[in-house]
Amino acid sequence: MRASEFSAHASRQIFWSFFAITLVLKIALAAGFPFSGDEAFFYQWGVFPAWGYSDHPPMVGWLLAVLRQISEHPLALRSFTLIVTSVIALGIVDALRRWLPDEQESSAWLAGAVYLAMPWSWMFVLVTTDTPLIFFMALSAWAYLRADTSTTRSAPWYALAGLFLGLAFLSKYFAALLGFAYAAHCFGWRRGRWWAPFLIFALALPSIALNVAFNATHGWTNVMFNVFNRNEGSAWSFKTFGTYLAMAVYLLTPWLLWRSAVARPIAGTSATTRTTLAVLWLFPLVVFALLSTRRTIGLHWVLGFVPLFVVWAGLRLEARPLRSALNWTVALSVPHLLVVAAIAWAPLAWWQPFKIHDRAVFLRETPAVVAALRQDMPPGATLMAHTYNPAGMLAFHHGAYVPVFGVGRHHARQDDQIVDFRSYDGKPIRVFLYDEPVLAEFAPYFERVSVKRFEVEGVAFFAVDGVGFRFQAYRDGVLAEVAREFHNVPSWLPVLGSPFCERYGFVACSPGRS
Repeated sequence: MRASEFSAHASRQIFWSFFAITLVLKIALAAGFPFSGDEAFFYQWGVFPAWGYSDHPPMVGWLLAVLRQISEHPLALRSFTLIVTSVIALGIVDALRRWLPDEQESSAWLAGAVYLAMPWSWMFVLVTTDTPLIFFMALSAWAYLRADTSTTRSAPWYALAGLFLGLAFLSKYFAALLGFAYAAHCFGWRRGRWWAPFLIFALALPSIALNVAFNATHGWTNVMFNVFNRNEGSAWSFKTFGTYLAMAVYLLTPWLLWRSAVARPIAGTSATTRTTLAVLWLFPLVVFALLSTRRTIGLHWVLGFVPLFVVWAGLRLEARPLRSALNWTVALSVPHLLVVAAIAWAPLAWWQPFKIHDRAVFLRETPAVVAALRQDMPPGATLMAHTYNPAGMLAFHHGAYVPVFGVGRHHARQDDQIVDFRSYDGKPIRVFLYDEPVLAEFAPYFERVSVKRFEVEGVAFFAVDGVGFRFQAYRDGVLAEVAREFHNVPSWLPVLGSPFCERYGFVACSPGRS
């Protein structure tokens, strides 16, 4: 390649080309990809705005409450998500242009392009708790880096970092790792700024206090889900640790990770800034590595720290290796694009040989499933589902909340916060299931039960029609088990309220409370 191909002008053109292409691609995916179960579940948070929810802090619910005022089309609901990684890419370029020598400006633009080309950047179109989390984490990290490189007015930047960190915490608890990384950096490598973590914490505290207050008055629902219920049975596992390491290398991409690790830092860059960035992305990944010895770490857990790694790599790699990394990253994106396109637009017959065929039909044809369920529905009946994922998707297309009938799992206990099964006493209920039901499991809770079988795109689905719902039997047989399994709050947590336990008269929702 000629030297002109690595110039700042050429690199800037590459960045803006990738910016435009990936933005158009994200819009196309957001417009065409079926609304997913998690999205539909969180959408209900927007339908029922509250200051807290079952599984996670409330930010995505607040976001969706605003977006649905514009439109309930998936493209509108996903609109904020579409700009998140694009804005982060601009932040990557801005940060690197501030810290790289003028003659190395190309690296700033190319690092931004590499981030945009990563599959998890342009595939980031679904609106979930990760949407506001990653956005506010990026803003917090950007403000922290501005503070770290400021010699005269660092306090306002640290305060801003704390404010955004608090908003990230109100999105998902993983944000706390970024705060711990700030503290580790200041106490270990920036001791002259020992006061910074306290200032950051002070500005994040209102968000933390809001979440604590909600949990204390709602049976510590977030804590029960994230700390206890979802981690039952966890044990040391080399498999989960190895899987995490492979996933981390995959997310950071082997070529960018290797080339930046062995490269000498670009001359003229600050060693202090490079150290700051290394701590901010390595500290959380090491913590995740430790956690992975006990449980599975989700790929999306790490996404918020990828931009910090890319900025760190941009301070170490000149234009030529970054162009090479960009080419490899584009090659990595191609098979991902083919798979995503197949899920969104390929004929359903393509999935017929696979076990996921019935789930693919349900995902793509949920409106047809809802139409079949509405057909011959008993007068006054309430539509429910046996698990939370189909419940959310059915609710989105049904236009009414769809509760979960049965114990369910530790995921998505939002029903426990808002559904009152007493109101269904004596009434008919239709329960959707993927697979043929065992009527004996439903019979104790109704005067009589029957099965409805229907087909959509050649796939059989089922519904149980229950006439004369018996609330007392359901309370004693199902809700009591829910209380034992998911509301068994440790005695050291002060319970100031628990809507589920209070509603159904379960006094002993935690040890020592009898």
